[in-house]
Amino acid sequence: MTISSTAAMWFLPFVLPICLWVAYTDLRWMKILNVAVLALGAVFLVVGPFVLPFDVFLWRLVHIAVMLALGIVMNAAGLVGAGDAKFVAAAAPFVPLGDVRLVLVILAISLLAGFAAHRLAKHTALRALAPGWESWDRGKKFPMGLCLGGALGFYLVLGAQFGV
Repeated sequence: MTISSTAAMWFLPFVLPICLWVAYTDLRWMKILNVAVLALGAVFLVVGPFVLPFDVFLWRLVHIAVMLALGIVMNAAGLVGAGDAKFVAAAAPFVPLGDVRLVLVILAISLLAGFAAHRLAKHTALRALAPGWESWDRGKKFPMGLCLGGALGFYLVLGAQFGV
């Protein structure tokens, strides 16, 4: 891992509640709220300069622009929701380029596990634990915030434990 354990430890207590909030709101309302995306971006802007070298901090801001542009294109093509694209852009500066492959593997595993768990709950009595969630009745649509938030949170937990 190329993320520093110090940076991951400092980001984690602020980012993890936002990731859980994003997962919940996407499950409940099939929306990733703009305020959650802005909060995630604010965490990086406030904490980042204290835990990253300033040149690294500035370069990580470029990650936001690149991922937002990619997300806009993917949203226009109907591949992802707008909230998903904005969340990924806000999450991008937390991930150094050297860890992109690892994050993609974490995300792939998170997507498989999240999709299986959501569909299992949707089609069993577990659904009664959360009546009224919009994600139960959206047909083939899936609340990606569950997996996106989970992947970022898990990555930072790993970074705090095993980072450089």
